[in-house]
Amino acid sequence: MVNKPSKADKKIAYDAKLCQLLDDYSQILIAAADNVGSTQLQNIRRGLRGDSVVLMGKNTMMKRSVRIHSEKTGNKAFLNLIPLLQGNVGLIFTKGDLKEVSEEVAKYKVGAPARVGLVAPIDVVVPPGNTGLDPSQTSFFQVLNIPTKINKGTVEIITPVELIKKGEKVGSSEAALLAKLGIRPFSYGLVVLSVYDNGSVFSPGVLDLTEDDLIGKFATGVTMVASLSLAVAYPTLAAAPHMFINAYKNVLSVAVATDYSYPQAEEVKEFLKDPSKFAVAAAPVAAAAAPGGAPAAAKEEEKKEEPAEESDDDMGFGLFD
Repeated sequence: MVNKPSKADKKIAYDAKLCQLLDDYSQILIAAADNVGSTQLQNIRRGLRGDSVVLMGKNTMMKRSVRIHSEKTGNKAFLNLIPLLQGNVGLIFTKGDLKEVSEEVAKYKVGAPARVGLVAPIDVVVPPGNTGLDPSQTSFFQVLNIPTKINKGTVEIITPVELIKKGEKVGSSEAALLAKLGIRPFSYGLVVLSVYDNGSVFSPGVLDLTEDDLIGKFATGVTMVASLSLAVAYPTLAAAPHMFINAYKNVLSVAVATDYSYPQAEEVKEFLKDPSKFAVAAAPVAAAAAPGGAPAAAKEEEKKEEPAEESDDDMGFGLFD
């Protein structure tokens, strides 16, 4: 007869497994496991098999193992996991792409009935239509103030009714009605709360960022650095082009206002002395912008210059001559 392992042996084995996973994996998803059944969790483990491992356990045991392993290895980054171990959570160790693993976990959601005392994660709305219940069941609808009518010997809901609001507890009447109607309003699965990557902890929303989002945020940051540098007159790589342009404008302003000059300033002074040169300079640009305009105008002139064809009357002949 094989002896069953004691609680102490189980704790030692669990501690060894968690420490080994911490050494082997640098990426961890911390996921909430509220209302997730054992069969559902088994399906998730099967779906992630290959590059990911799901580990559940008591928070106190996980915190203790992480703290002791951090002291043994000298890796203080592991301590960032301890504040995340709150509530009913599990750890998903992975070597794959974090976004793909998170999306794979989200696929395993299972519909669940509304149980009495459960806090509704979403609004529950009962749609209008025939319920298939006999008229003797109208008491449930009357208690909940749901307008109904009898149609062909069955109860029919007239208008959609918001039965439960998000954040409210499910009552016995609501749970019984939803069960009779066969409505499973809630769905549960592992929900990723935080991401641990080589000691860094961030929100799972970061995984949804695209390259365009990153480029946009980087451009915004560069603009802010350039603006701050210009405001305090502190040279930076982002502000250098603007500083050179502003300095050139200042030098040009001095040259225009005084007798001091240099080749680039001479051209500006010439424009200021004779503004008509602006039109001369702009004319080639306008002509280049409309390449088809000149030929079309020439064709119109040619049409106007062509003489009209002589008629038969001008030759002295009539239609019936």
